[in-house]
Amino acid sequence: MRIPLTALLVLPAVAFAGSSTLDGTWKARADSVKVSGKPDSILLADGTYTCSSCNPPLTVKADGADHPVSGHAYYDSVTVKVINPSSVEITYHRGGKVSGKETETVSADGKTFTANFVNYDGAKEVKGSFTEKRVSAGPAGSHAISGGWLQDQLSGVSDVGLIVSYEMGTDHFKMSSNGQSYDAKFDGKEYPVAGDPGHTTVTLKRLSASSIEETDHRQGKVTDVIRIATAADGKTINVEDKDMAHEQTVTWTLDKQQQ
Repeated sequence: MRIPLTALLVLPAVAFAGSSTLDGTWKARADSVKVSGKPDSILLADGTYTCSSCNPPLTVKADGADHPVSGHAYYDSVTVKVINPSSVEITYHRGGKVSGKETETVSADGKTFTANFVNYDGAKEVKGSFTEKRVSAGPAGSHAISGGWLQDQLSGVSDVGLIVSYEMGTDHFKMSSNGQSYDAKFDGKEYPVAGDPGHTTVTLKRLSASSIEETDHRQGKVTDVIRIATAADGKTINVEDKDMAHEQTVTWTLDKQQQ
């Protein structure tokens, strides 16, 4: 999926008696999510859907049938259904079950599209919507969804997909969010994210009492380098996720929740 849900579900935990300003429960501001870098690249023409910016690139028939794909951590088959000349529905499956779905509709002027999504990668489903702005046109005769797009706004995301908790000790950092969790040491080793169907592992580096760097690994590759740091007032956290797999940088803000 091209939405940064995985990023929002990474990095959480439980309180650790004031050892770090990172400790506690936090909620991401959906409207603070900003994406920059390489655009998403889509082509829907001649009955075939291609996402060349997906990792790895994805090509399936847009005939409403489920088609197997390989090499993707979070899904193993995809269904693309053309609803009308401006809308498509994309359903992702894993192990024969739906893992996520998006309905994407291009605006009348062709400059933006809005996607309503549901994601099942966590313990509870996460719903929401996002918009993307066009940065390049698709070829003549292709579906309106074709072209280059860059995510603009994320909104209406279920709270369960935004709430995270952290705990940092002198030698470790814990995370838990919507059924996914880890307890990793600052020793350069890879630790698994329990409950993650994509089988992510993390390597952690303690930068200070109020900041860490997390490196995510998936399918034998580094996929993300994430830095999180509390603001001076201790009430917010700033996150920067360098998404190596998609050559994008995603930033967002977390607000501390009352205990």
